[in-house]
Order: sequence, then structure tokens, then C-alpha cells
Amino acid sequence: MLAATARVTRDLGAAEEAVQDAYVQALVTWPRDGVPARPGAWLTTVARRTALNDLRRGRTLATKLPQLVLPEETELEEPDETAAIPDDRLRLIFVCCHPALAQEAQIALTLRLVCGVATPDIAHAFLVAEPAMAARLTRAKKKIAAARIPYAVPADAELPARVDTVLSVIHLLYASGHAAPTGAALVRDDLTGRALDLARMLRLLLPRDREAAGLLALLLAHDARRATRTDPDGRLLRLEDQDRSAWDRALIAEADRLVVGALQAGPPGRFTLQAAIAALHAQAPSYAETDWPQILTLYDLLLRLWPSPVVALNRAVALGEVDGPAAALAEVEALERAGRLAGYRYLPSTKADLLRRLGRDAEAADAYRDALALTGNAAEQEFLELRAAPDG
Repeated sequence: MLAATARVTRDLGAAEEAVQDAYVQALVTWPRDGVPARPGAWLTTVARRTALNDLRRGRTLATKLPQLVLPEETELEEPDETAAIPDDRLRLIFVCCHPALAQEAQIALTLRLVCGVATPDIAHAFLVAEPAMAARLTRAKKKIAAARIPYAVPADAELPARVDTVLSVIHLLYASGHAAPTGAALVRDDLTGRALDLARMLRLLLPRDREAAGLLALLLAHDARRATRTDPDGRLLRLEDQDRSAWDRALIAEADRLVVGALQAGPPGRFTLQAAIAALHAQAPSYAETDWPQILTLYDLLLRLWPSPVVALNRAVALGEVDGPAAALAEVEALERAGRLAGYRYLPSTKADLLRRLGRDAEAADAYRDALALTGNAAEQEFLELRAAPDG
């Protein structure tokens, strides 16, 4: 709704207000007249009509956006940008990823406005407190208004400069659904499905971009095992306990083709390297037969290219399979002392698994409880409670 409305208002603030007004109108009219056959279309139509009426009445906006001010009885002609970016959501992502904003602000604003990710979940993705993230979002909106950043699709020559941020947005959107920080279910199919759709559209838009191919491959490799990540009762299953015969081989093959093509086309970027790691996991006949030395090598490359503490934590897991849990625990404890992953629930849970493998069960139970305190996801909570129990 926001993307479709902003396309005609060319102003994010006006589009947001119009969408909110459409919901208010629905609360008034639907109980009286009944829910329309196509609620989403009804809301979008009302939001766009409201926004255009506001533009016509607003004298200041009329001077800024004269091309949108037409006689009341005349239909508005929208700019034809469909050929450039064929989806309203993807178009709005490129708009929000404006270089006038800091990259973190671009990503956070897009996740909130375009993708509908809740502010607490965005804060979790950035490893910051919720009030701090809310303040960032507010500042980003104010900067858009103050700098008069227009709702305008970037020219073809400007697209490459924004692609990395757009890729990051889609990746974080998928991650927010792949392991939902809050809620009853481990996976939010609405978010993962939306991210996959956007990744496929971006791949079509930029067929020669290696990282667009890498991102799509990464999401496909993860999505191939989505159905096996929980048991029939919704309980979380570790990778080694999942039924690999139920993994989607067509998605795995598609991911592999994309990874191979991206690697053959030139030096790999961070999404291509992550996709290569995910593809190795997906192609392994069993957990024990996973090519852990190759995965560790890829993590070494990824860490040099993208020195993220989350990458370092994931590398420690691979190190534990190659050199043993003691070596991995030393790496995890160094990350813990550095403090950059404070509040990240997978640090204490990884530490707990390593302590358990070393036979340090009491310390492992404490670490599982630390992880339990950091997650709001019910499936993860149940799993961690069982692991923290004396007989878990």
C-alpha cells in the first residue's frame, strides 16, 4: 500500500499519512458496510485517492509537485517507470536507499516502511536497543523531509551505487523471517516469501550483477530446508537432526547453478561466499559428511571481505568441526569479551553447545539460560529450556 501510494504522491510522508487514513476509514466503513471482496485493493485505492486529494488541496505541495495537480475531474497520469523497476515494493526500496542517508539508516528505514518489519526486530538485527533504533528511524524520516529527497526511481547509471544496500535489505528481511526474533513460530513465511520474491525480481533487473545472483542463491539454499527446521509440533530441530531427504532438491540445484555462475564471472562478494557456504551444507549427504574444511576456508575469505562479528561467530562453529570444540570455544569467548555481540542470542547458545561437547555441562546450562533470556521466539525458548535442563 505504501509503495503504491508513494508512487503517485512521490512523497513518503504524504504516502504514510494517506495509508494510515485509509485504515481509519476501513475501521469506520467495514463494520457498517461489510469487508470488501478485495480488502487490500480497497485500502490501496482509498490511500491513493486520499493522498491525491491532499496534494490538490495543499498549496505548498502544489508548488513543489505541479505535475501532480490536475483538475478534480481529470485522472492522474502516473509516470511510466514499470519498465525500469517492475514492482512497487522493489521501486520503493531503491528510493529509500538514497545515498544522502547513512547506510544503516537506509536499511532500517526500508525494512520498516517497505517490508513491515517491526522496530524491535530491526533493532535486534542491528544489535541495538529498541529506543535507539526508533530514534534512528525518526531521524531518517526527518532527513528525507528536510533534504527534500524525492520519491524518484534512480537512473540506470545510479542503480549500482544503491545495489549493495538493497541486497542487504532483502537479506535482512529474509533473516527476520528465517529465524523470527519474536512470536510463536520459528519461521515467518510471509517475510521469507516476500524476500525471495524481491530477490528474484532484483536478479531479473540486474542479470549481470554477481552479488544479486549470490543473494538469490543464498536465500534458495536456506529455503530448500525450511520445512524440516521444525518437527510436526513446531519444535526446533538442529541441522544435524533434520530430514535431508525432505529438502527441496530443485531449489538446491538452482542455488548451485547461481553460485557457480557468480564464481565463474569474477571475484566473489559477501553474498556469493555466504551462498557457497549454504550450498555446501545443502549438498552434504549428512551432517557428518559436510565438507567442514572447505566451509572454514570460505569463512576465512568472508571474514576478510566482511569483518563482521556475526561472521566470526559462524566461522567459530565451522572451526569447532575442523579443530574441535576447545579451539572454537576460545574464539567465541574472545568475541564475548569484545562485547560487539552483546545481546545477540546466538553467541551464548553457540558457547553452550561447545561447552556441552567438552563435558562442561553446568557451564553449558548457564549459557543456555543466558541465550533463553535473549530470545522472544517461542520455538527457540522451548528448545533452549530443554537444553538447559539437567537431562536435556
